Amino acid sequence: MNFYITSLFFAIPTFMALILVEAIAAKRKGVEINHSADVISSLSSGITNTIRDGVKFSFAIISYSWLVDHMTVYKLEPVWLAVVIAFVVEDFSGYWMHRLNHRVNIFWNRHIIHHSSEEFNLSCALRQSISNTLRFAAIFMIPAALLGIPTKIFAILGPLHLFMQFWYHTQLIGKLGLLEYILVTPSHHRVHHAINPEYIDRNYSQILIFWDKLFGTFQPELDDVKPVYGTLKPAQTWNPVIINFKHMWQLFKDAWHTERILDKLRIWFMPTGWRPADVKEKYPLQEVTNPEKQIKYKTENSVLLVANSWVQLNITIILMFHMFTIIPRFSATMNYLYAIMLIVNVFSFTSTLDHRNYALVAESVKLSLGFSLLYFQNYSWFGLSGFYVYGLIFYFIISFLLTYYFQNEIKIGSPRPDPA
Repeated sequence: MNFYITSLFFAIPTFMALILVEAIAAKRKGVEINHSADVISSLSSGITNTIRDGVKFSFAIISYSWLVDHMTVYKLEPVWLAVVIAFVVEDFSGYWMHRLNHRVNIFWNRHIIHHSSEEFNLSCALRQSISNTLRFAAIFMIPAALLGIPTKIFAILGPLHLFMQFWYHTQLIGKLGLLEYILVTPSHHRVHHAINPEYIDRNYSQILIFWDKLFGTFQPELDDVKPVYGTLKPAQTWNPVIINFKHMWQLFKDAWHTERILDKLRIWFMPTGWRPADVKEKYPLQEVTNPEKQIKYKTENSVLLVANSWVQLNITIILMFHMFTIIPRFSATMNYLYAIMLIVNVFSFTSTLDHRNYALVAESVKLSLGFSLLYFQNYSWFGLSGFYVYGLIFYFIISFLLTYYFQNEIKIGSPRPDPA
C-alpha cells in the first residue's frame, strides 16, 4: 500500500474520535453544531472521496514528476531544506487552486461539496470532492521542480498537508492570539465557509494565512457578524454524489437553454454563479439573498431510519478498508467494481435520508452488483469466504428490505418554505 492508503488507517479513526469529542463538548456547552443527517452526509462524502483516491480514479493533465524530469536546473540540498521549500510550495499551490475553485464557474463544481453543509463542524472537513478527476495543481509547483525537489517528498507531504486542514473546521475554538497572524485558524476558516456578504470568497489559505494577506483576500472574523454557513444556492440534499455534480448539471442546462452562442461558451469560465441573462429570467434558481433569514435543509427522519443510516455508513467504512487491503491482488476492473458498489451504497442510504424514490433503484443496483461479484468469484468476496460471505449475503438482503420499508412507510415531511 502507498503512503496515502496506509495513512488512512490511522487518520480516519483519529478523525472519527475527534468528531465524537467535539460532539460531546458541544452538547456540554449547549451548542447545536451536529445533526445526524448532516454528519452522515459529511462522512459519506469523505468515504466517496477516499474510495475514489484509493482506486486512483483521477488523471493529471500535467504531473509533478514530469516537471521534475524536464525542468530541474538545480538540485536543492540538504533534505530538510527541500522539505521546507516543498511545504511552502504545496501551501502556495493549495491557495491558488482553492481560489480558482471558488472564482471560476466550471471549477466551483470541484469544490462545492466542501461548502454544502449548512453546519460548521469537524465532520464537514471531510466533505471532499469526487468530481475533481482532472488534476492540474502541478502548474503551481514549478518552483519546486526547478529546484529538483523529489516527487516522493510531495507523495508524503500531500496527505499530511491535507490532514492538517481538519482541525480548524470547528465553532468551539475562539481566536488564538498570535497564531491568528501565522496560521489558518478556526476563526479564519469560519469566515471562509460563511455566506455573509462581509465574508464571502475570503480566506483561501490552507495552512499559512499570509497568502491571503499577500494577495488581498484576507478577512478577519467580526464580533458583530455571526457566520452563516452553506452555499448561496442551497444543496437541499444529503446525497454527496448528487451534490458533487449538481453545479455542473446546472451549467450544462444553462448552456443548453441560453440562445446566444457566446453565452454557451463563456458560461464555463465566467465568475462563479454567473448565468446568461435570458436563462436567469426564464429559469430562476432558489438562492439565499439574506443569510440572516436562512432556512436550513431538513428532513423528518425516524430514529430507525437514522440508526439504519449510521449502520450503513459504518459497514461501508469497513468494506472500504477491506478494499484497500486487496487492491494489489485484484485487477483494476474488479477494484473499480468494488468501488462503484460502495459509492452506490452511499447514494442509496443518503437518498433514503432525503426520502427520494430513487433510493430503492440505487439499492437494487447495489444488490445486483453485489450478487454478481459473488457469482463471478465463485461465491467468495475478494479473498473472503465462509462466514464473511454469508454475512455479506445477509447484509445485501436486509439492506434492500429496509430500504423498501423506508421507501413505502416513511412519509415525506411538509415542503420547506423558500429561503428569503
